[in-house]
Amino acid sequence: MDKIILRIKELREEKELTQMQLAKELGFSRNTISQYERGEREPDFQTLKKLCDFFEVTSDYLLGFEDL
Repeated sequence: MDKIILRIKELREEKELTQMQLAKELGFSRNTISQYERGEREPDFQTLKKLCDFFEVTSDYLLGFEDL
């Protein structure tokens, strides 16, 4: 899961979003996004799908199995 930590933060920063802005877009709390980025929490399947849809990437990319 280490790769997903880096990818979420990287994708968020590429879109020039704060954690709060991303959380609002996805309907999460800022704390949830922060926990994902620090590796304190792992997204469940539905959350993973929301993240992939929002960032327009595959789950394989987000999980670190492939590069863009």
